[in-house]
Order: sequence, then structure tokens, then C-alpha cells
Amino acid sequence: MNETERLFNAVVVVCFIILQSDYHFEYTDCDVLGSRWRVAIPNKPETCTGLPDPVKGTHCTFSCNDGEFLDMRTQECQKCVAGTYSLGTGVAFDEWDTLPTGFISHGISINSGYTHTNCSNSTWIPKGDYIASNTDECTSTLSYAVSLKKPGSVSFQYFYPDNHMFFEFYVQNDQCQSTESQSRWMKISESDWDYHYVQLSSGNNVLYWRTTGFSLAANTAKPVLLKNIAISGVSYTSECFHCKPGTYSDKPGAARCIPCSANSYSNKGATACQPCEADKYSGIGSGTCLQRLPCKTTDYFYTHTPCDSSGQTQLMYKWIEPKICSETVEGAVQLPASGEMMACPPCNPGFFSSNTSTCEPCPHGFYSNGTECSECPAGTEPVVGFEYKWWNKMPSNMKSSVFSSEYSSTERSTGWEVAGEYIYTTPSNQDSDYMMLTLTVPGYSLPHSLSEDNGRVQLSRITFVFETKCTADCKLYFLAGQNEWSNIVESWSGTMGKQSYSYLIKSNNTISFTWGFQRTGIFSTKNEYSSDYAKIYSVHLTNVIGGVASECRQCALAAVDSDSGCVPCPPGHYMLNGTGVCKSCPSNTIIRPEQPIGKQACIPCGPNTYSNEGRSACMSDCTLALHHEGEMLNYDFSPLANVTGFQSSPRFTSKGLQYFHHFSVALCGTENRALASCLENVTESKRDVKGYICQATVVPSEVRGQSVVSSQPFSIGESLIGVTTDFKFDDISSLDGNFPVESELPDVIFYYRSRETTQACKNGRSASIRLRCDPTVTLKNHVSLPSNCSEGTCDGCSFHFLWRSQYACPLCSERNIKEIVSACIQGIQRTTYVWQQPLRCTGGVSLPPQKISACVTLDFWLKCGVSIGTVAAILLITISCYFWKRTRKLQYKYSKLMMTAGDKECELPAADSCAIMEGEDAEDDLIYLSKKSFFTKIKSFSRERTSDGFDSVPLKSSAALEMEMN
Repeated sequence: MNETERLFNAVVVVCFIILQSDYHFEYTDCDVLGSRWRVAIPNKPETCTGLPDPVKGTHCTFSCNDGEFLDMRTQECQKCVAGTYSLGTGVAFDEWDTLPTGFISHGISINSGYTHTNCSNSTWIPKGDYIASNTDECTSTLSYAVSLKKPGSVSFQYFYPDNHMFFEFYVQNDQCQSTESQSRWMKISESDWDYHYVQLSSGNNVLYWRTTGFSLAANTAKPVLLKNIAISGVSYTSECFHCKPGTYSDKPGAARCIPCSANSYSNKGATACQPCEADKYSGIGSGTCLQRLPCKTTDYFYTHTPCDSSGQTQLMYKWIEPKICSETVEGAVQLPASGEMMACPPCNPGFFSSNTSTCEPCPHGFYSNGTECSECPAGTEPVVGFEYKWWNKMPSNMKSSVFSSEYSSTERSTGWEVAGEYIYTTPSNQDSDYMMLTLTVPGYSLPHSLSEDNGRVQLSRITFVFETKCTADCKLYFLAGQNEWSNIVESWSGTMGKQSYSYLIKSNNTISFTWGFQRTGIFSTKNEYSSDYAKIYSVHLTNVIGGVASECRQCALAAVDSDSGCVPCPPGHYMLNGTGVCKSCPSNTIIRPEQPIGKQACIPCGPNTYSNEGRSACMSDCTLALHHEGEMLNYDFSPLANVTGFQSSPRFTSKGLQYFHHFSVALCGTENRALASCLENVTESKRDVKGYICQATVVPSEVRGQSVVSSQPFSIGESLIGVTTDFKFDDISSLDGNFPVESELPDVIFYYRSRETTQACKNGRSASIRLRCDPTVTLKNHVSLPSNCSEGTCDGCSFHFLWRSQYACPLCSERNIKEIVSACIQGIQRTTYVWQQPLRCTGGVSLPPQKISACVTLDFWLKCGVSIGTVAAILLITISCYFWKRTRKLQYKYSKLMMTAGDKECELPAADSCAIMEGEDAEDDLIYLSKKSFFTKIKSFSRERTSDGFDSVPLKSSAALEMEMN
């Protein structure tokens, strides 16, 4: 070996020794035989040569157990040392100071291109022990890609409290196949952190956590929280993880770290927890100890002790647990002394006081006012339920808890406490905490006298009296549903005086009720508003399975000699108060569901409606007969009876999210008609509201698996109360000023009402649908909203719609038909029938077919007219000539008389003879004969006679005689 070779080998050895920490080992991909190689990978690109040669690695099926890691240098499993842990074949993420390596978060808009929304900052945010989602209207996605060597799983804990958030978890595999759409929906958290577990296939898997906020009101939706994400199936882990602060592992080979107990702490990688100093405290799993502050009045609460054996109770003060203040430091307040012993209040209705001074429920068939139980009389039945108005002990079906929007280091469980005449909220550790009170019931059952009436919409009713006192922006929530967070029914902000609120229960699924009180929505470690409180004085819930009775209901007897068993009255009957006798309601009435006793239980149906078979609702068969201006108008709205949907104009949130108010309408129909439905598809509860009219808020969405997100459904009209042309009915105005009249035909208005009350709508909601005849509209769903109320309502309680349609016109009749007669062509005349214009009817009678009849043409009548005219003209000329000749003859006679009168003045000429004898010729005629016309000559052949039967002979004058003699 020469000097150069020795120098080179020395350099290689030096390089290997110095740079041994600058590389790490990894396995190659497995081949078809399941084998692989271990290779050295430099940590820096400039690492020199001399890395260890590849060696054959462990078989691909090799794995380490929990609490172990694979030492790549020896290719053997080693136990984790104390203060660390490992999942063996998995990885865990339980620290969220920053986004761990491999996780990616980004925000996108769901507006489908309608508007531009900036979602670049809508990402998941690490919060130390957990990671929180966005709270705006953007879609925020958290993803993690992992390659599994064998089938494994993913598990995590989540807190999902708000149904205004859309939350899904799904997995994509090598073939980009996703989890089924139905299984990706996450359930609303009932009370605390929930656990979710999903099995994974071997190969590449991409995990997605996706949220979208749909809080369209002023308040922001609450975020989804994630923690303790664990993934198994990675075959091995090459290192152990240090225990996070607040946890420890005291033995080698730990698979999990143990949380520190209260009033102790630990640092990262600790093998044991250290106790806090005497003047400090900590919660479970805390990494630090906090200074104990002097005790204040907000650190304790007052309550009434349970009744003792002598029936005595007293006012007592208790520290809020866990106690975090100090009584010994300067300025600290002391716990007040307990009050004097006093007599216990009576038991709640339906209960009685036992020998041990505890309140016990009355047996079935008995009732009480809180003192002693009495049996229901014959012909009556107990009205079961729960009525709490004395709060000496927390009822067994109620529980109290505290939720924190930002989880603190302490966990206080005393949210509400009994105080004799009321139950109230105790001081909280943080003003933003939710003080929760939950009432749980097994279900509901109608009284026996109503059990066969399936048409009832009211299954039960809860009524409570409450009061709030606030100096900040406090809020009291009332929730009802299958769990505590599924449905926010109502909320009250600020100070509210003592008042009552009622809520109708329509489904047996509503088995829990929750009151939540938050002093302020702004997170702060300060405790400034602990003196703010909410009080509940009484809670009354009816028709509860397993409930107790405070009274008995009169019910109908099967027979006079019947025992105390009850039978229902027939449909359409009410019970006489105090007798149990059934009486028939007047025709076309329905029975009041909450109290079928007395004639006042019969409610008449509105105009143009009729009662159904069960006498539980008024219906319309979609037909209407109406008198208008002396004539009868008949309507048939059946083409409009199908469920119809329409939307308001688009609206936008402050972030630019576009949304609509979607309405669903089932105008009319029989009892078995299809109902309008508004569904919530944001959460897995899938709440569905049905009735005549309902509303939901919809957002055009590109969220995976659906095109539209629908939320916040509620009923506008669940019962039909009347069909009329009046602009106001039953205190509901149809806002005729917003829909000006356009024709002489009246608008037909359907009036609806919903009995579900809210804080703003204490009498429930109502709706009016105005049907207007418009033959130009071919679409069935041409519905418009008031111009000054673009959401269909101006006050949030009364909704108004104008529905234009050709099917809103009256049925056509003969009065709408016009007859058109054509000209007579070649002896044929046609009669055609058309509709009167403008057309204001639909359906009804049909146009008669064209009628054809024979006729005489105009040419014939023209020829007849010419002929008759010619004959008439000739006759007229003849008559004219005749009278002209007569006039000349009379003129001659007159002249002759005048000449004769000249002989003797002032005397008339005497007659020469009285008459002309037969056979004598008249002189004048002879004279004139030579001058007569041809017509006169012909006429002279006949003797003229006067009307008296004598011949008319002209008299001869003396001059004529003289001429004759000569």
C-alpha cells in the first residue's frame, strides 16, 4: 500500500466517523416477494461518499408492538424509554402548537362562481391541545396523506356543537375512491368530545376533515375542534414520541401517556408529575400551575339542602368545584354561614311526601297537588306529565353541566343549582362558558280519550317560566331534539323580565330539552360578569310516559254501569264538563286538541273549507264557488295542488356568500295529499319540516356529494284556516297594497297559520297566498313576493305571496263564448264560436263546434230587387199619367164653368137638365174625342160610373148647344 492509498483510506475512515449522524436509514419499496432493502440516506446533499452499503431489510410483514420502535441500525424492535410512548404500528398527533408535518389546510369558496369570496385565510388553526376549524361561509379542509403497509385505522376526538356548521370526514384511496356519502356525515356532539373510528385499507390513503359555516345570522357559527388523531397500519415507527406537557410515562414501553392529576403538572417528556405549590392550582392534564387568587363572592354559590327526616331544610353556601381560589390570602372572602333551618316546601304536583320527608311519585291512576295522592274519580283519567315549581332537589331526569367554547385548564360541572323557588346559573370559570341544564324524558303518550285520534299535531307541550339579568351581551338558549345541540328553538338576549314560554312537541323523537346560558360570546380569561344569571321558576311538560298527574281529565264512559275505564268520544264529539257525556259538534267544525271538553272545544272551519274525517283539521278540495257581481264563478285549483317550490331573490352575507330563502307550498288537497317539505341537510339529524308552507335557507354549494345546502327549516303554515276574497281574515292581513288589483276579477286568498311560537312571533306564524287570474302565465309556479318585503315577510311572522296563473281563473262557461256568423257563400253560411277577449277563464265548458247552414245568396236578392223595382217604376209612371189626364179634364170643366158664369154676374149658371138620359151622347165627350190620347180613347169605350151607381155624364152648356144648332 503506497502513501496515496493510505491517505485515501484515512480520509474515508475520518469521513465515516465524522458524518455518521448526517444520514439515516430507510427501507425501499417492497417487491412482489415482500422483501426490501435498508439503505442509508444522507441528510445533506453535500455529504461525501462512504455511506454504508445497502443490506437486506426485514420482511414487509414485520411490525413492532405498542410501546416499541424499530431501531433501523439493528433492525430490531426496542422499547420506548420512560417519558416517551409509541403506537407500535401507528402515529399519533396530540400536540397542536403548530400544524404537524404532513398536514395541509386550505380554504375554498362554495359559491359556485356567483360571487368572488376570499377564503385564503379560512383554514384550520392549531390551538395547543386541539385544532379548530373556520367559522365563516368558506369551506375549510384539513388533509393528511399516509401510506399503510397493512390494513389499519384512524381515530380522533372531535367537538361539533353547532348545527350551523357542515362537517364531514372522508378518505380517498389509491383509486381516488371516497368514503360513501352517507357515512361521511359527522354527528352533532351531544355533550362533550366524541370519538370517531374508521378502518383503512393498505396502500395510500388521504384523510380529509372538511367544514363549512352556514351561520347567516349575526352570530358566528361555533368551530369544530379536533384532537388526538391516531393512525395505525404504518407497519412500524422508527422513533418514540415524547409525552406532551401535562402527561407522563413512568415505565419503558408505554403505548400512551398518563394525564397528571389536578393540582399537579409536568413538562414535555416527563416520567412523573410534580405537585403544585400551596398557593397554586392546576386542572387535570395541565402543564403549568396557576396562581390562586383571593376568593370572591363569585367563587361560591347558594343552594337548599334536601329535606331531612323532620321535614327541615336550610340555605347553604358551597365553593364551586374545583376550588381554584384561596381563603387565606389578604382580601379573600369567607364562605358565608348556612342559614337557619326552615320547613321544606311542598312536593311538586304529582308527588307526595313520604315518611322520610322525600318526595315520591303518586302511583298510576292517582293525582296530587304536592301534598297527598288521591284516586281519580270514575269517568276520569290522570293527566300525566312533569311539573316542577319547587326546587329543593335537582330532579332525577335533569342534569347540569358546563361547556367551554375555549377549553380551559379546569372543568367545572356545576352549571345550575336549585334554590327553593327557582333553579339558577352558578358563577362560571370563564364568562364565555355555557351553563347547561338538560331535561330528558323517555317519550310521550296521548291520554286514552285522545289516543285514537291520529290527526293530532300536538303530542305534548312544554311550558317554562324564566328570568335573566345581564350587564353584558348574555344569551339564554332553549334547545329541543334528540340531543342537546340538534335544534335551537329559541334564544333571548339581554335582561328579560319574568315571563312564560311554550313549545309544542310534535314528534316522539324530541326526548330532551336543554337550557344554555352564556354570559358573553367574547372569549376572555377574566371573570367580569359572574353576577349575571338566568333563573327558571317552573317547568311543565304534558303527556309524558312515566309521568305523574296533578289533575284528572273527564272522559267518556263506555256505558252507564261502566267502571272507571275511559273510552274516547266519537270523532266530531266533545265531552260535557263534569258528566263524561259526549255531544256532537256542529257540522263543519274541528275539535280543539288541547282541551276536548265543553262546547268551546268545537272550532268552526273557515270559509270554503271543510273538516276532515277525524275532525282534527280543516281542508280544501281545491274547488271554490263564488258569487261576484250577480254571477257565479266556479274555480278548480287542482293543477296548483302539487307541491311547488320557489325562491326569494339572492342575498349575500358579509363574506359574500350567496343564499336564498326557499319556500315549499302545498296549496290545497284532501287529507292524503302530499305535504310541503323543508329539509335540513347540513347535519346528520336531517330534520324535516312538513305542512302547507315551510321555509328553509339554501346555499348553492359545491360541497362534495350535494349541489345545495339547506338549513334552518321552519313551518309557516301547518293548518288551513280559510279561503276567501277578503283582504283580511282572522287578524291576518294579505297586504293588498303590495299587490294592486289588475282586473275586475277578484283574487282568491288562502290563509294559513302555524302554532309554533317564537320570541318574535308570540302568536305563531301566518301566511296568505293570493291567487290571481293571469291567462298569459304558462308556468305553474309564477309566485312573487311583496316588493317592499323581499323575503316574503316584513316582520318575520306574517308571510305574503302572489301566485299568478291561468289555473287561478274561474272555469269557463257559456257567458264567456262569443258567436261569429260568416257571409253566405254559394248558399252556405258558417257560425263559429270563440272566447270573449280578454280571456279570464280556464277549463270548464268547451267551445261548441262550428255550425253550417243553408242560405240564399246576395245575387238572387239583387235580381229580385231589380225586377220588383222595374215593375214598381212602370206602375208608378202609369198612375202618374192617369192622374195627369184626370187633372186636365177637371181643368176643362172648371174653365167651362168660368165662361158660363160670365153671362150673369153674381149668379151661378143654372143646370140645363138634371141628367143625361140613357142613349144620349155627351156633347163634351164628342168634342173632346177628337183631341183624346190613345189611352183616353181606350178608356172611353167603357162607361164611367160614380160611386152612387149612376153614369157620370158631362152637362151641356148653352154655348155648346148653340154650336150644335149651327
